[in-house]
Amino acid sequence: MRLSPRQRDPGRSQRWRVGSVIAVCVLIVAGGLSFLAVRNHRAAQPPKASSDPAAAAVHVSPPDPVCGNKSILGGGPAKAPAGAVTVPAGDNSGVNFAQPGATYWFAPGLHTLGSSQYDQIDPAAGSTFIGAPGAVLDGRQTNLYAFGGNAAHVRISYLTVQNFGPTGANQNQGVVNHDSAASWTIDHSTLQGNAGAGTMLGSDNTLSYDCLKDNGQYGFNAYSVQGPANLLITHNEIAGNDTYNWEAKQPGCGCTGGGKFWDVDGAVIKDNWVHGNHSVGLWADTDNRGFDIEDNYIASNYNYGITYEISYNALIKGNVFVRNGLGAGPTNPGFPTSAIYLSESGSDPRVPGKYGQVLQVTDNTFLNNWGGVVLWENSNRFCGSPANTSSGNCTLVAPGTATLSSCGNSSKVAHQPYYSDCRWQTKNVLVSYGTKALGFF
Repeated sequence: MRLSPRQRDPGRSQRWRVGSVIAVCVLIVAGGLSFLAVRNHRAAQPPKASSDPAAAAVHVSPPDPVCGNKSILGGGPAKAPAGAVTVPAGDNSGVNFAQPGATYWFAPGLHTLGSSQYDQIDPAAGSTFIGAPGAVLDGRQTNLYAFGGNAAHVRISYLTVQNFGPTGANQNQGVVNHDSAASWTIDHSTLQGNAGAGTMLGSDNTLSYDCLKDNGQYGFNAYSVQGPANLLITHNEIAGNDTYNWEAKQPGCGCTGGGKFWDVDGAVIKDNWVHGNHSVGLWADTDNRGFDIEDNYIASNYNYGITYEISYNALIKGNVFVRNGLGAGPTNPGFPTSAIYLSESGSDPRVPGKYGQVLQVTDNTFLNNWGGVVLWENSNRFCGSPANTSSGNCTLVAPGTATLSSCGNSSKVAHQPYYSDCRWQTKNVLVSYGTKALGFF
């Protein structure tokens, strides 16, 4: 979660054909620290097409925008659906939002929720909140949260949610689904200019065709007390988040990015445009597993494009990385800032779920990033170590053996099985392109 002192950080493009995308692979092992770097192709001009058919078929251009795109975001019903509760523009603090299974239709215009910082909507189970074209729910930087509570099977569609929380508020908290309730769907909506995260994600949550931009800390934060499971994040634009620059306010907090995952069991992250975030693009931090990260366009993020940290079992495939790390890279010459950073992460069959044999980084395109792919393992990053900033968590490979108590015992951790099972390890990782294996660790 946190960056160690050694790692700490002090418009649409034309369509390009990508040729020789990855140039060289280097492996260094020294001082108990393992490092693999795959250098990305760097060019001031569009590269020439390659004779490699797999490489030549890849095009480098961002997808159509979601943010501001009326064809995606403006399709809410112009009239209230049959049986729906009409929510008029203006102060909605008197509306009964606690009717189970009800549909609420927000009329065009600006909607507010009252004058208290804790005025919010607490849905009942099975509720749907849908906005007409031009419906905006505005917190006026007064209300902290927009939607909270533990009700399941809630849907929010075609609604703009903005300006919740004053600047610097809501650290590690979210404005929509504040309590990380299960089975929420947020689609075709804009979450912008909010303090903290635009939304929290709980188990069985879906985030699709949304604009998550310019939020104070994250676009989304996937966290719950018991750990979320089964997330679907697809066709979103995640841009310009961490406007408060939390890493500068709390150096080394490791608490920023376009999106953050913590202890998530299974996630599909596909076809998103993640760009211009003021920290990491997508950050999976601590005991995540079974991730499928495919076909995303990840560009111009200040720091790493993807960080997969003390986590397990993933497929990172077919993504395009353009100009990531150009902010953090020059300020941190002692460590290679890369498009993909695997930190103490690999594959282990003892962790249930997909990809338990090999963590694959395959068929990705890299262009003009500060670095390509970095695999790293800190020798002192283990369960129970005082150097491990995810101090309340332990590894997942042997829960009956590796515990915070046993791994924190210096007389045990120097011996097997604790020596291996207490460590998050960078192992069983394959980096490849097409049929070419660029490195196996």
